[in-house]
Amino acid sequence: MPTFTIKKSKETTTIALQLSDCIAKTYISQENEKCKGRNVLSHCNIVGEVARELINRMPDWLRVKLFPAGSELVAGAHDTGKISPTFQEKIYRGTERYEYNSKSELEHADPHIETELGGHAGVSQAATEKMAVGKYIPEILGQHHGYSPPLGYRKADDECFGGKTWQARREEFIETLKQALNCDWPTITSSLQARVLAGLTTVSDWIGSSSPFENPDYDWHTLIPKALDDAGFVQPKLLSGLTFSGIFGFSPRELQQKLIEHANQPGVYILEAPMGYGKTEAALYAAYLAMDTGKATGIYFALPTQLTSDKIHDRVNQFLQKILSSDCRHRRALLLHGNAWLTETEMGEEGKPGGSWFQSGKRGILAPFAVGTIDQALMAVMNVKHGFVRTFGLAGKVVILDEVHSYDTYTGTILNKLVEALRSIECTVIILSATLTQERRYDLLGTKPTNENYPLISSLPNNQTLQEVEVEPLVNSEIAINFIHDDNRAIDEALERAEQGQHILWIENTVDNAQKQFRLLAAKAAGSNIECGLLHSRFLKNDRAKNEDNWVRLYGKENPIERQLKGRILIGTQVLEQSLDIDADFLITRICPTDMLLQRLGRLWRHQTTVRPASARQEVYILAPHLTDAIENPEKAFDNTARVYSPYILCRSLAVWKDLKKVILPMQIRQLIEETYVEQIDLEPLCRYKADLIKVKNKLAGLALVGLSQGGKTLPENKASTRYSEQDTVEVLLIKAFQHRDDKSGTDITFLNGEQIFLLSNCKAQKKQVWFENAVKLMQNTICVAEHLAPAPIAIKNLGWLSGYIYLGDPLKEEALLRVALVRENGEVVGLHSGVTVTKYAICYDDRLGHQTKKQ
Repeated sequence: MPTFTIKKSKETTTIALQLSDCIAKTYISQENEKCKGRNVLSHCNIVGEVARELINRMPDWLRVKLFPAGSELVAGAHDTGKISPTFQEKIYRGTERYEYNSKSELEHADPHIETELGGHAGVSQAATEKMAVGKYIPEILGQHHGYSPPLGYRKADDECFGGKTWQARREEFIETLKQALNCDWPTITSSLQARVLAGLTTVSDWIGSSSPFENPDYDWHTLIPKALDDAGFVQPKLLSGLTFSGIFGFSPRELQQKLIEHANQPGVYILEAPMGYGKTEAALYAAYLAMDTGKATGIYFALPTQLTSDKIHDRVNQFLQKILSSDCRHRRALLLHGNAWLTETEMGEEGKPGGSWFQSGKRGILAPFAVGTIDQALMAVMNVKHGFVRTFGLAGKVVILDEVHSYDTYTGTILNKLVEALRSIECTVIILSATLTQERRYDLLGTKPTNENYPLISSLPNNQTLQEVEVEPLVNSEIAINFIHDDNRAIDEALERAEQGQHILWIENTVDNAQKQFRLLAAKAAGSNIECGLLHSRFLKNDRAKNEDNWVRLYGKENPIERQLKGRILIGTQVLEQSLDIDADFLITRICPTDMLLQRLGRLWRHQTTVRPASARQEVYILAPHLTDAIENPEKAFDNTARVYSPYILCRSLAVWKDLKKVILPMQIRQLIEETYVEQIDLEPLCRYKADLIKVKNKLAGLALVGLSQGGKTLPENKASTRYSEQDTVEVLLIKAFQHRDDKSGTDITFLNGEQIFLLSNCKAQKKQVWFENAVKLMQNTICVAEHLAPAPIAIKNLGWLSGYIYLGDPLKEEALLRVALVRENGEVVGLHSGVTVTKYAICYDDRLGHQTKKQ
């Protein structure tokens, strides 16, 4: 542990600033000067009152369960550590005319050691530990910026924190704050409750730091309700008494009706049913009833991965249009990429453009209604930056976990912890799956199931016993299975069927393979009446939305006349197996785990009303190696697929499917899943592959830290692994051109589609709407890629012109930095200044193929 010294003098050991002189923040005046803002006591009083108002806006049952009396004091005390000589000297030096503002009490303070001491949050933790305020509260205060401070063995009255006199001032501050808020420390009974209060503390700090509270000359007391409204914490206005058919336009099936009847209070409910049988509608209506009867505060719809299509946003948004009053602010396009909501809400520095939480994927978890990835929910129980903010955001909601598979054994430990935690924070958890084993159902429920029927509803309300509700058998269909070991044969078959007017779906397991097959098929189809398309995750958000809209229309249930004019081949990755409502006449897929294979089969002949060519039959080609080759050398046999899925599970899946000539669905779903995952004694080398799988699972289990008190280093989000194949990823902003103006007023940017925007250097000097909209446009021109496939990083100091608009990352916290690059007319991706991108890969981008890399 590094040691620090502060020059000793009589003044430094005996004199501390008065509370009225301890400044919390600076602000920019109308004269564009950096001035002293509110003092620490005033700012913390505001944050405490914001927390109180947030709690008051919650239903009684949630307040009683999670927010004990005095919770607002925890939020208010977050900046106790700003009452320290190093922080005060740092903030005074940051004001205009410092020479006139400087304080003799700070003469010997060295602000440069602030970061190494853990910042002011570390001082808050040390100070309250000495005050013996309870087991969890010091850690809540220490983590309010998202990370555990590196305190080591330092104590509150160490010289580096100002010694005993400054600690006495901090104790005086706490007593004064108690009087101002008229409360004492709460009794916190569990680490999970502590996580919820940590989230309350951080969110209250963000709101209490927003622009209405900056100027210390303004009275803040009347500003709090509007600040919470502006941050989006407004109770939604539901239309009461709506029926299922009134919302969705058709009567519920039996399985939908039974889920609705049982999922009527906090607990966990699992609906196992085939693809395309309305699981989403059943879960949404159950969520509506929970809110309408006052048993839930909102909905978080968690999708399997970031690969999942944004089209599910459209479906949920249509649902909101039906259930919300016309004057409800959450009704207007809340979920369409979150753009409208982002431009209409403000949540302090962290939630403004340039802050790490100015993203719909994150901020949505705090909104009454949101669609996001399951990863964001999993982080609610992981020791990851701002994980506890997610815990707070989910409390009391209906959390719908969509398409949970048995294959996700890697995320299993974390997912089990998540479900357990959600039940404890009064959530109604609805798990949707077509493919669960008995073992996975046991893990998720925490109690042993016995019924093996399919479809099935497992109902476990809090403090009650498990009910397993059978549903009448569904209509079966037969699908012909063909195993193909030669890609060329599959290519010829796809082209021949497309010539007949069929619509073919070709699913690969990696973006590189999808791009390769698209190039081959598009080249061979050139000059014919065949249209080829490509969908995957490595498109700019704008381009991906445009592509999905087009192909979902052509392959969707609306069955346009245009579909019948020509044959088509749509190539893609896992995005085609999840959430996209597409209907193929013929399927070609690379081998994958049984769960995903069944999902992909669910895209075959999906709608009875689809008009198909007479030559079409319900059939799939599965591209796979021979089982003996796969077992002998899976990395070679499965190629890139072995990097995405466990070789052990791939071999087990291949063994189950390789001799099948047909499958009958949904009748055989349970059987195929159980055969794939049943525990068995394996011989070498399968035994070795299984051991590798267990190692990965155990590694991820180690990251599933439910409580703050369990310690460990807080991970940046980009390093928080939640699945087997996950790599460190980075955001990449791709633009066509940029030009700094000679008068230094700002920067002109041209996007790849030719659209131009102007980024004002002083971002806060422009209209808020323009500022926020430009920030959203920048985010829509980013992609997320593996770090080793991204352009080389640029020093943050050289990207200052973007800092007020898009989050650049924090290298001091090991966060991935935003990558920024230019795209030339030929599609080549190059550096902003040098004209080259220093990386092992040549990188290209175009709106037809997306982001492409080739090893140099």
